[in-house]
Amino acid sequence: MGTEHELIAVRADGSAPPYEGPGGIRALLDWFAGRGWEPVLEDGHPIALTRGDSQITIEPGGQFELAAPPFRSDLELVTQLREHSQDLARAGQELGLSWLSSGLRPFGGRDDIGWMPKQRYNVMRAYMPTVGTRGLDMMLRTATVQTNLDFADEPDAAAKMRVLQSVSSILTALWANSSIVEGQVTEFQSARAWIWRDTDSARSGLLPFVFTRDSLFADYTEWALDVPMYFVHRGGYLPVTGLTFRQFMQAGWNGHRATRSDWALHLSTLFPEVRLKKYLEVRGADCGSMAMNAALAPLTRAISYDATARDAAWALTAKATFAERVQLADEVPRSGLSATLRGTPLLSLARELVAIAQDGLARLEPAAVSLLDPVAEIAATGYTQADRAGAAWRKAVTTTDKIAALTQPF
Repeated sequence: MGTEHELIAVRADGSAPPYEGPGGIRALLDWFAGRGWEPVLEDGHPIALTRGDSQITIEPGGQFELAAPPFRSDLELVTQLREHSQDLARAGQELGLSWLSSGLRPFGGRDDIGWMPKQRYNVMRAYMPTVGTRGLDMMLRTATVQTNLDFADEPDAAAKMRVLQSVSSILTALWANSSIVEGQVTEFQSARAWIWRDTDSARSGLLPFVFTRDSLFADYTEWALDVPMYFVHRGGYLPVTGLTFRQFMQAGWNGHRATRSDWALHLSTLFPEVRLKKYLEVRGADCGSMAMNAALAPLTRAISYDATARDAAWALTAKATFAERVQLADEVPRSGLSATLRGTPLLSLARELVAIAQDGLARLEPAAVSLLDPVAEIAATGYTQADRAGAAWRKAVTTTDKIAALTQPF
């Protein structure tokens, strides 16, 4: 498994760092480049870094994302996360940046955040308002932690996809950590998840065929073929309007014919709760503390790799209809663990899910079970990261206090 997490940086006054200038995102990329990371350039701008199988990228609003290499051991993955966290802490000290444990930038609005100079973001920036009301907020303001899991073959992928999508709303509620919006504590547990509910319904959310069919590869392909395209890459990103990939394959576009690299690029622009590429990507959790970020991989691995745990986790929601699953996904951003599914409190299901994961992980990697302690505490108490952040924010008086209330513990 691997992990990806996006961290939000703020300057001392709470503002978002721009790309250029002292303490900006480019300076941050340069800091890492000076310590063995290889810059990736676009139009002369560093936009990413690579080192071995690891990658650092920047999201549209400057969110700083680590894509960790794949590991067989949860403990090895956590070691890598801690090493990266130490680098972030040192970089932050030198550049005057603090790293927030939050799924949404809490200071200011969308217009207070500068866009990063990546070509594909320019295309998406123009496209998003045509298909939803919150796509630009998603791009600029949100931050998530994701887990990537491999699979052996189609039946294995289908079984893992089914259980992971079936518990996606439970994961969102457990990892909820974006209650502060534009400086105010709100009714949301996960404003990030709420933003996704009206970003682009054609390419995000739950996939109905996952719950009823085993032909995952064909079904996912058929679905992806009919999702409108963003762009093609021909020496740069060329916006494509009103064309599905199926139509692109059949008739071409502006003299261009579809290639396998076009298909791979298109797959990277799909955002269901669990995304299928050469691995499964679990996408429904807010970024949080490093301990919670580290807990997502062992929990999702336990309930998908261990057959007994997978069956038990699936049984938690197996009777739910697709409409009920969608309704739950709509309720969770505000209600969190207080939501219900078919009359059962989500908190109860969350407690069962964590116990199932602990049991499965004890068979897969016993030494890693303690990594689930932070999420087990949330399930036991019902007191989420969003609740904790809101309480700390209300007590804070100055901007410095507010930053401290949400700063990542390294």
